Amino acid sequence: MHLPLKHGESPLRWSSRRTWAIVLAISLLTLHSTAQAQESPATEDLVKAAYLLNFARLAEWPQAALSDGPSALMIGVSGGDEDFLRVLRALAAGKFVGTHHVEVKSVSSIEEMKSCQIVFFRASEKKHTLAAIESIDRGVLLVGEDESFLRQGGMINLVHDRGNIQFEVNAAALDHSAIHFSAKILAVAKAGFESSHTALLNPPAEGARRLEHSAMPEYPEIAGRMKLTGTVQAEAVVNPDGTVRVVRIVGGHPLLAQAVIRAVKQWKYQPAAKETVEPVKFSFGPQ
Repeated sequence: MHLPLKHGESPLRWSSRRTWAIVLAISLLTLHSTAQAQESPATEDLVKAAYLLNFARLAEWPQAALSDGPSALMIGVSGGDEDFLRVLRALAAGKFVGTHHVEVKSVSSIEEMKSCQIVFFRASEKKHTLAAIESIDRGVLLVGEDESFLRQGGMINLVHDRGNIQFEVNAAALDHSAIHFSAKILAVAKAGFESSHTALLNPPAEGARRLEHSAMPEYPEIAGRMKLTGTVQAEAVVNPDGTVRVVRIVGGHPLLAQAVIRAVKQWKYQPAAKETVEPVKFSFGPQ
């Protein structure tokens, strides 16, 4: 599916267009409706390939990683078989991200991986994944499909969940990479590495300020001993420069609320002309 851009429009601005929320919703619904991964290997390959292409489209790339111009956006695949490469190449054929045509190649060395914007590590490569992650500089989106991938420093992991394929996010690794996704996209991620007991539930409303930096709340130790769960709803009062001035709790257990306040005070939103109030909602579940 080719999504046309306005002539000369930068990919760094693309994801901020109002229509992209609709495109994202359609893309994700399509993925979930076809992701009966355990029924057919070919279907699983197609869904994972579609995720990779959508990550390429939705990412806000730093200039050093993807400069303006007609260069290629390269998706590298480490490990796996020719069948997946064939599916991914077919899906990417003729596709563009801004002014960049999408190319796909098999990679095995660190230098080959550094020449890519996205590297997808197949589960068969798990023995070599950690060394590769530690050697790759900022500006390369690292995607995997193994349960240990995010703990090793990977950024996005594709996982099976009730017969479908969803994705988990290591927000700290993404922040370090300087590759950004909007809070609307991250809110769709399955609760994973960030915390097995904490998930960002609500996508921001249309027109809400984009979250540029986030920190997940730490599940309080005493809450763990009490087996305390629940949802905290809050409002972040955000200064024009994007820093959070104050966090107001709307509902939730006080013990969990304090963890949310400490985390949200570290957040940074996109600058705006005036102070705004942004909704925040977290769910804490058992570890």
